[in-house]
Amino acid sequence: MSAPAITPVVVRLKLSLLRNGLRQSGGRRAAYIASAVLVLLFAALQLIGLIALRGVGHAESLVVLLVAVLGLGWAVMPLFFPSGDETLDPTRLVMLPLRPRPLVRALLVASLVGIGPLFTLCMFTGSVIAVARGGAAFAVGVLAVPLALLVCVALARAVAAANVRLLTSRKGRDLAVLSGLVIAIGAQVVNFGAQRLGSSGLGELDPVAGVLQWIPPASAVGAVHAVGQGAHGTALAQLALSAAALVVLLALWSRSLTRLMTAPDGSTLQTGEKAVRERSASGLARLLPAGRTGTVVERSLRYVWRDPKTKAAWVTSLAIGLIVPVFNAWQGTGSVYFACFAAGMLGIQMYNQFGQDTSAFWMVAMTISTTRDAYAELRARALALLLITLPYATLVTVLTTAMLGAWRRLPETLGLSFALLGAMLATGAWTSARFPYSIPQEGHKNVAPGQVGLAWISIFGGMIAAAVLCAPVIALTIWWNLSADGQDLLWLLLPVGTAYGALLTLLGLRLAAPQTARRLPEILTAVSKG
Repeated sequence: MSAPAITPVVVRLKLSLLRNGLRQSGGRRAAYIASAVLVLLFAALQLIGLIALRGVGHAESLVVLLVAVLGLGWAVMPLFFPSGDETLDPTRLVMLPLRPRPLVRALLVASLVGIGPLFTLCMFTGSVIAVARGGAAFAVGVLAVPLALLVCVALARAVAAANVRLLTSRKGRDLAVLSGLVIAIGAQVVNFGAQRLGSSGLGELDPVAGVLQWIPPASAVGAVHAVGQGAHGTALAQLALSAAALVVLLALWSRSLTRLMTAPDGSTLQTGEKAVRERSASGLARLLPAGRTGTVVERSLRYVWRDPKTKAAWVTSLAIGLIVPVFNAWQGTGSVYFACFAAGMLGIQMYNQFGQDTSAFWMVAMTISTTRDAYAELRARALALLLITLPYATLVTVLTTAMLGAWRRLPETLGLSFALLGAMLATGAWTSARFPYSIPQEGHKNVAPGQVGLAWISIFGGMIAAAVLCAPVIALTIWWNLSADGQDLLWLLLPVGTAYGALLTLLGLRLAAPQTARRLPEILTAVSKG
């Protein structure tokens, strides 16, 4: 008696998971329906736009690039959104008597159910229509569209199966938190690319498309264009590449499934030697001063490296602080003063210093009994931030100045950046004590419910206050730039801005220390709500 086919069962399981998820709450159901409508509307508009590209010169280069980007999106999707599809984790089926080959076939078919595959199908269909010339090309397109879609789905599944241990660990949660950063950077890259294409035309894509048309799944769509051009041998080779990629991906996926189903999970096991090494002092700890300062600096830096929310905030600030001035300088529309954006983005990390401790702040509170203790705690946290922000703000300023060729303005720009950084450290220390709020450890929210107002007051109020505190240095910069005699004095803005920023930092820490020592119970209550 032959075993029943498991493909229909897995497909019904996928539909049941989707249906039961929508039944959990009306808000989730409304969000899913709204997102589905928006995605389908966007897919329809993109389909119309791709069809409109028929006959446009170099349209095949744009289409090949689009298909390659979609393939890349399918590859990285499981890494950044591991909880988006519960069937991505095959270890849930480890107790069932299933063979890898039938399981691969069943999961592959189930993966075709959803909004993502439908959107991709629309994109690939529009791409084929845009580049197909003649009946033979459309005939090849009928084969190329499902082949490219299967390559994308198999790629996502193979990546998910190979990294399932990572995705269910703390590092996997870090990747999920950082997904917003990837989207933001990708949007900046797309915006820059669109501006370049708008000024130079689609012909700029020909060299890149010439390479991508041989990389699956873009090679499948490239075969459609090749047939339209009469290059049947090239088309056959490109289709063969896509088919071979599908076979290899399915084999890798099957191998990963076999290993997951049979091998024990040793990801949480730790040898004695490794545990001893991790417990031993790191190299950084040996370089830090002894006492409270070194301990607090090391703890703050460990938060940056290990805590997902803190890491996401830092990486976002570092990336955006570099992207804004550098991209504007690259396009020739920037100013050296845009480099101050890096100092501003990094200075935000001083705000809500105690919120990253969450309920564990009680251990910090136990060590603070006087204003002097509070000052030492805040000073050490500011020092930890300066260890990253000072060299990074300097690097961004020098890089922006070099790209614009405005070396004479480097001292004044650095002085403004350091003054702004000092002002934000000062206001950040005070608002951390006066307007603390909790940062939830789970999910993507960075503010606990009911504390959004505190977050707005802390961040935006502090940023406005920092800008006001920097007014003397800004006024001095404007005065010397407008004055004929002041041109030779602009280099003085570097020591003036540095000294002014240091003075503001020390003054802000002095004013924040009494608030911190006096409001320890209120701070603990506020940061423990997440």
